[in-house]
Amino acid sequence: MLTTTRPRTTGDTRRIAVSTTELRQLGTTTPDPDTARLLLATRVSKRLLLLRTFLDAVPRPGESADHWALLEAAERAAPEAVREVLHHPAVGSWAEETLRRLRASRPDAPPDLGYFGAMAAAAALRAGLDFSVRLRSGGRLLALPSLGALRRERPGVLTVTAESWRQPPADCQALPLHRLAGTTVTLDDLDPYRAPRPFGRVRPARRLTAQGRAQWDRRFTGAMALLDRVDPARAEEIRTLLSCVVPLARTSRSAGATAPATPGSVLLRPRARLDLAAALVHEVAHGKLAALSDLVRLHTAGPEPHYRVPWRPDRRPFEGLLHGAYAHAALAGWWRRAAHAGVDGASARHAHYGRQVTAVLPVLVGSRHLTPEGHEFVGALADHGARIRSRNTEEGRQ
Repeated sequence: MLTTTRPRTTGDTRRIAVSTTELRQLGTTTPDPDTARLLLATRVSKRLLLLRTFLDAVPRPGESADHWALLEAAERAAPEAVREVLHHPAVGSWAEETLRRLRASRPDAPPDLGYFGAMAAAAALRAGLDFSVRLRSGGRLLALPSLGALRRERPGVLTVTAESWRQPPADCQALPLHRLAGTTVTLDDLDPYRAPRPFGRVRPARRLTAQGRAQWDRRFTGAMALLDRVDPARAEEIRTLLSCVVPLARTSRSAGATAPATPGSVLLRPRARLDLAAALVHEVAHGKLAALSDLVRLHTAGPEPHYRVPWRPDRRPFEGLLHGAYAHAALAGWWRRAAHAGVDGASARHAHYGRQVTAVLPVLVGSRHLTPEGHEFVGALADHGARIRSRNTEEGRQ
């Protein structure tokens, strides 16, 4: 059960064994079903560890103990339904923020323990249990992770029952999360933890209109169809690793982002299918590297921004240098396949991203900050880049 279950890592994601072959395979950025399953296992382990740590940190007895009991009852009835809730990306952001506040001697805000009750209610709803639980929310919106939210006329305490989602009380409206057409990917424009707070240069959009959701359906379907045609293996990898898209507000200073705290989720603006396909490749690559970093330590560098990179005007820390090189290498591979498929402008984009990666690889390869695992990973990335450049040279001579 959830109160006693430990991840197969015995509480430490770094105890999942990563072979040299898997490490080098990941370094190439090339899609691979086995390494995708490894990264998924890492996510599961980390999430269970976070939730277990949360329960240990919360004073008992209290509401959280009752909520945990409801979550356990839901797991007994429908384990897969509970898994949908526990591994919803926003739950990771909530767990990390809540643990930070619980551990702080002077937290900047009180920990949001009510969200855990909402998780239990969502799991019970998914499991079809007969239950009743009182939940508090600071605003009019009560999020139910992986399902959506209940919107009330006024904030306060709400009693959620087995009928609340299908037949909300008179003063409530059920707002379900939208599932992108033809996929298992949700479009999360409701959950307050759908993006970490604050998170760099991005801001998630507020609740979309029906027209806005329909636009996302068309563009996402078109992007995935293009990925299927041009690079089927990468399309399958995206389907395996991506569970949620968070639409960005137009005022965001970035067109896309990935947060380690919300694995399986990407933050994006809606774009034409070609640009959206490339954005998915780019952001999923960031997510892969973030998951790998939970398994093995790739470098010992600090957060100081020492490094110039060709894709941003500001200096970047070593972590940013590594992430940028990896994501741009994935993009170079994608655009190369797109060029072979006859996509207009793909050759120029492939050359552009290839040059960017080539410019920073010597810095990465020669860094004194790399661990032995980091040397293997970066070495595979450099070898892969060299093979692509070699093939391009040969093709140019033909």
